Amino acid sequence: MTNCLLAPVQWAQVGIVLGVFAAIALVLTVCILLVAKFCKTNADEKAEAILSHLAGANCGGCGCTGCAGFAEKLAKGEASLADCHVTEAGEKAEIAKVLGVPFAASKPTVSVCRCSGGVHAKDAFVYSGAADCTEENKFAGGHKVCKYGCLGDGNCTRVCPESAIALPGACADVDPDKCISCGACILNCPKGLFMRIPADAKVYIACASHERGKAVIDACEYGCIACGKCVRTCPEGAISMQDNLPVIDYEKCINCGKCAEACPRRTIRVRY
Repeated sequence: MTNCLLAPVQWAQVGIVLGVFAAIALVLTVCILLVAKFCKTNADEKAEAILSHLAGANCGGCGCTGCAGFAEKLAKGEASLADCHVTEAGEKAEIAKVLGVPFAASKPTVSVCRCSGGVHAKDAFVYSGAADCTEENKFAGGHKVCKYGCLGDGNCTRVCPESAIALPGACADVDPDKCISCGACILNCPKGLFMRIPADAKVYIACASHERGKAVIDACEYGCIACGKCVRTCPEGAISMQDNLPVIDYEKCINCGKCAEACPRRTIRVRY
């Protein structure tokens, strides 16, 4: 044993062994690169091309965790290009070419919160749980008498990638100058209060309650009582009542603001 340990090292043989291992490693590396290059699927190539044209906001408004996930779904035909409201029209047109589908640019939009309640809406009880709208909503629909209104716990403010949402008076309000219409607030509001309207729209309905008359008056200072004054005032017939709430047809609306002036409850909000 001692003689074996003291035997001179055969460096030439060691060099040959190391050379063999190096050659094997090089061959395996080349094989991996070739497999990666020639076995890439068309979906992978499409996804990469699509991703290069997406806005890169990673806002989650499309329902995916990020732009990469959305690109993969588009490439597989599992999502619609219309689901992204952040990417500019020119870039969307390029994506449509990659997908081989027709594309028509849509009007820019912003998100609005369909509630004016907050401190102006009465409380049914004092809530002392987690400051989370989804969790509070599980408890009897939240602490407000109006079960349609904003709970003010700020889930929307936390998910907005542009910090475009504030809670003045404990009710969500969107800054149209910051909003990129990603839709993260829409997906994360348990009351479904957020909706998109044309970016150039002057007015919107800031109420989501389908109650009417005394029930609304007893719950909120600003809630719509379905009086219909806005419908009768609109010179273009752009407003109709549906399930005790006015609905604005923005294709007809001329932004005159007369509906907001006529509303006795200040339910119709003026954006600018």
